[in-house]
Amino acid sequence: MKLSDALQNLVLLLLVLGAGALLFGQAAGQPVLLGYVETGSMEPTLEPGDGFIAVPAALTPPPEEGDVVVFDAQELQGGGLTTHRVVGETEEGYITRGDANPFTDQESVEPPVPESRIVAEALQVNGQVVVIPNLGTGVLAIQGVATGAIGVVMSTLNLGALLQGAGPAQSLVWVGIGLIVVSLVTGSAGSDRRTSRSRSRKDYVRTSTFLLVIVLIVVAPATASMVVASGTTSFDIVSSQSPNDNPLVVGAGAETTIEYRVINDGFVPTLTVVEPQHPDLSVSQSVFVVPARSERTTTLRIRAPEETGAYSRAIGEWRYIPVLPRSVILSLHAVHPYVAIAAIDLFLAGVAVTLGLLSVGAGPIRLRSTGRNITMVQRFKRRFL
Repeated sequence: MKLSDALQNLVLLLLVLGAGALLFGQAAGQPVLLGYVETGSMEPTLEPGDGFIAVPAALTPPPEEGDVVVFDAQELQGGGLTTHRVVGETEEGYITRGDANPFTDQESVEPPVPESRIVAEALQVNGQVVVIPNLGTGVLAIQGVATGAIGVVMSTLNLGALLQGAGPAQSLVWVGIGLIVVSLVTGSAGSDRRTSRSRSRKDYVRTSTFLLVIVLIVVAPATASMVVASGTTSFDIVSSQSPNDNPLVVGAGAETTIEYRVINDGFVPTLTVVEPQHPDLSVSQSVFVVPARSERTTTLRIRAPEETGAYSRAIGEWRYIPVLPRSVILSLHAVHPYVAIAAIDLFLAGVAVTLGLLSVGAGPIRLRSTGRNITMVQRFKRRFL
């Protein structure tokens, strides 16, 4: 393969992965590598449908005035992810505003935005947002198609029963692994004539290559959606001899309770595990299956130290795509969260491999075209662009 063809194929693969990341981010309610805006509130910086590179908040320093952030709004347009610019900061949180809006969000209905509700920042170079024009224009339409496809797949593979803890979820993984092994064996043990022909002609693609691309498209964004949405939320409590109405100002050695919300802004359910990171913290419920576009609440109990002063505390929150039985995910989570994520990735890879082999078979894939000496990228452009 020529270097130019390899570079073109790499660019095509990155574009496909980017589209997958956008869809997973939309489904999970959490930007994954890329984000986009749907309204004109950020004009002229971001036009409706424009995309941007979303850097997870865990990888960035605290926002400063002028930064464009993606935050989990409580009141704006009914709540959900909003992309606006930071224009100020108060003790309660950040002041935000869309570039096209005459008033700040806090002058309308939105309370100040604490750092814990900022999920990502838009990448800026020399103070300017890196804009990817029209990146998100087709996402909503694609999302409808993807949602229907997911429903068909879940119905066909009986994933609904698996979510309830019934049925051997691991069996599909082993079926996928078995099929890819068969594919590799049959691909290498085929007739000499077919092998030599497929090697000598450019209109054949190995099934293993096709399956690898499919697995990357599915697993990479899925992993990012779980890892990026997980992490710890820090907050300060004050142990005081004079407690007040602020629930985080607690009498020395006393206890208080506050409501802790677990929010799922995505279009697929999530299995969320909430874990206090300090012995002075506890929750009434630590495991939730949060349906799409909804939230669950738990009671967070805080005990203040005997000595007065300000103390930092943290809550860990891990989110998983619930394609394995709940008991399996929780058992693996107890070993390590990344073990659970790896098992989910393995399952998704098995599903991708299974569906890929059912659609194209185990033999070499012939790329039919109307002309000769046409690269894979050119075929893609002719078919889809």
